[in-house]
Amino acid sequence: MISQVFILSSQGDHLIYKDFRGEAGSDVVGVFYEKVTALTGDQPPVVMTLRDLHFIHVRQGGLYWVATATADSSPFTVIEFLNRFSALVKDYCGSLSEKSVQMNFALIYELLDEVVDYGYIQTTSSDVLKNFIQTEAVSSRPFSLFDLSNVGLFGAETQQSKVAPSSAATRPIQSSREQGGKSEIFVDVIERMSVVIGSNGVLMKADIEGEIRVKCYMPSCSEMRIGLNEEFSIGKSQLRGYGAAVRVDECSFNQAVRLDEFDSNRILRLCPSQGEQTVMQYQLSDDLPSAPPFRLFPTIERDSGGRLLMHLKLRCDLPPKSAAINVCATIPVPKGSVSLSQELSSPDQSSELKLQNRAIDWTIPRFPGGTQLSALFKLEVSGLSPSSMLEVGPVGLVFELPQLTVTGLQIRFLRLSPVQPGPSQRWVRYVTHSDSYIIRL
Repeated sequence: MISQVFILSSQGDHLIYKDFRGEAGSDVVGVFYEKVTALTGDQPPVVMTLRDLHFIHVRQGGLYWVATATADSSPFTVIEFLNRFSALVKDYCGSLSEKSVQMNFALIYELLDEVVDYGYIQTTSSDVLKNFIQTEAVSSRPFSLFDLSNVGLFGAETQQSKVAPSSAATRPIQSSREQGGKSEIFVDVIERMSVVIGSNGVLMKADIEGEIRVKCYMPSCSEMRIGLNEEFSIGKSQLRGYGAAVRVDECSFNQAVRLDEFDSNRILRLCPSQGEQTVMQYQLSDDLPSAPPFRLFPTIERDSGGRLLMHLKLRCDLPPKSAAINVCATIPVPKGSVSLSQELSSPDQSSELKLQNRAIDWTIPRFPGGTQLSALFKLEVSGLSPSSMLEVGPVGLVFELPQLTVTGLQIRFLRLSPVQPGPSQRWVRYVTHSDSYIIRL
């Protein structure tokens, strides 16, 4: 049973506040923010307790989504509710941000009234709620077919080479109900890499977590069929014996997915609801099908002037037609670092010494496959000694690989039935993120 639900900005500003049962005062909002900011760790606990009241929260879109509950409530149920409610707000508002919540506060209060009744959860289904929600969303970013500012997130369409504009999938689902609204379905294949590479260049650990997400703007779609690679296998025991196998260790499906054609033809069947839903999740451990996307060749030494010299060569082992974007290498530096001078191999790169974090951030906006970049960092360190040189590293990489999946998972086709009477768009997009990419020096 939920007592209150409120949404706070990262600065503690009250955006949404709803008291369902009157069991706690309005001062709990300030109490929660004081407790969560007083903690020293980067990730505060999801459940915190004050007397007989439990604060349960999740972080989505840079916001705190918080519920208060009494001792007889299941924290796991409340956590699941908060995650679903934030996804619901994203469906109806188009995006999750402080601005979108402020602009759509009336819509969010209407959603809360329908979703929770006197502290009891009713439904979090977009299909059910669309019959009751009347308030129209205010888009924080106007939709434009010519907006390609974030094109790197997206891959290609299955039948012909197309690229979806970035704002196309971040508009409210209500827009599909408007007269003349576009009928579209977006299928996102998203993978996250966790890699550890030893100082000798040997891959020590590799984990890939992936998911297939569907966001539907079809007012009426009885069934959708998603065709995966024919040679897709789950576990080594299911290798099919022909073609270049795309293998994962574990795989789970949404309860709405029908798998009667999966074993024979690798086809997923489902009736998509309006909004966003995760259709499939999968995982692969310690067995990358190709070489890691980045290799680092470091040289660390001390010059005659007592400065620490770091010569780093970073190589991108992606295919020549691919490119990584938003690449940032973080290099920890010794205590006592004072200033930094650098020589970079191209003008679009940049670097900064962050004394608070004791690290150098080396930023590369775009890194084409099959190329190599270098940087020479000259670091002034007070009291530099051989032991302090051991404090350099390991290097952490953050990047994004658009139009690419590390496992090789692809969408062969995307078919809707019955055939839609008007023109419809089907977009398939691929992206791989770095969850944790560590290179030891």
